[in-house]
Amino acid sequence: MKKFCLDLTLEDVKAWCVEKKLPAFRAGQIYKWLSSGVIDTEEMTNIPKNIREQLNEDFSMDGMKVIHKFVSEIDGTTKFVYLLGDGNIIETVVMRYKTGLSVCISSQAGCKMGCTFCASAKAGFGRSLTSGEMLGQVILSGKNMGEKIHNVVVMGIGEPFDNYDNLIGFIKLANNPDGLNLGARHITVSTCGLIERIKEFTALRLQVNLAISLHAPNDELRRQLMPVPAHYPLKDLIAVCRDYVNATGRRITFEYSLFDELNDTIACAGELARLLKGLNCHINLIAANEFPGSPYKRCRPKRIEVFRKELERLGLNATLRREMGTDIMAACGQLRRGIEEETKC
Repeated sequence: MKKFCLDLTLEDVKAWCVEKKLPAFRAGQIYKWLSSGVIDTEEMTNIPKNIREQLNEDFSMDGMKVIHKFVSEIDGTTKFVYLLGDGNIIETVVMRYKTGLSVCISSQAGCKMGCTFCASAKAGFGRSLTSGEMLGQVILSGKNMGEKIHNVVVMGIGEPFDNYDNLIGFIKLANNPDGLNLGARHITVSTCGLIERIKEFTALRLQVNLAISLHAPNDELRRQLMPVPAHYPLKDLIAVCRDYVNATGRRITFEYSLFDELNDTIACAGELARLLKGLNCHINLIAANEFPGSPYKRCRPKRIEVFRKELERLGLNATLRREMGTDIMAACGQLRRGIEEETKC
């Protein structure tokens, strides 16, 4: 199977040019095209035809195609649906903020974590993405938008730490000054809490932002919502989170989806405050999305505000995540299953 072109590092391209007995400067030209989101060799206008033909012969240049693009009439949020070379489908969402464009990328085609409130879990698991397929969501979406991407959140479909090696490879590709040149502090990785991987990530001492999908203040409720991640006791998870903050000096974010009369009570707020006491963190409250077949109901606005104010009273920094792209189902996983069924017909 051919290697996807966006999985190539500059060193890979240089080695390929040496193998093909091409001038050294061609490597820089080719890599510049790839890093700017040009994977159709016909668009590489300063590359001779014979070299473009060799690229097409040796690498997969069409491993990511936009098959759907949805633009919100409410706030301009854009969802791209990509068809991968092997037929798997992923979703990528680009959001516009005052500071620029932020892209939410997927790390897997599907997810194995089995969270009972998540649309992605119901759609099944395809495979983990390569580093280049993760990078491709950033640069191809930016090219399509005609603007540079300023921030990346690995928070779409999949569990990034279940695809750890490719995640680290993606971060290196994104950081590369000869490529995308995106600073580590402009990247956020969201995990449901795979403890051993968090330890490995901490040891790298990257300045990447870390977010933990928590969603419950105690083990019993977390087992109901997140059966696979809940194999790790909360006390152990919070301990490695404290280690991360101490090692990197970075504040950690806890994502907390609110479900009506389940995890949105005053008692839950008190448990959460005790669990996170003394930890440099931010609580990102989420008005959970409902989807067909979900056993949970969206938390009512009044209950959300009461919960948020109680957390603040108890000394926690908590804000409600701004909803974006609601008219195009911008939340991850809501389209993938249906579109996959369409493409297989």
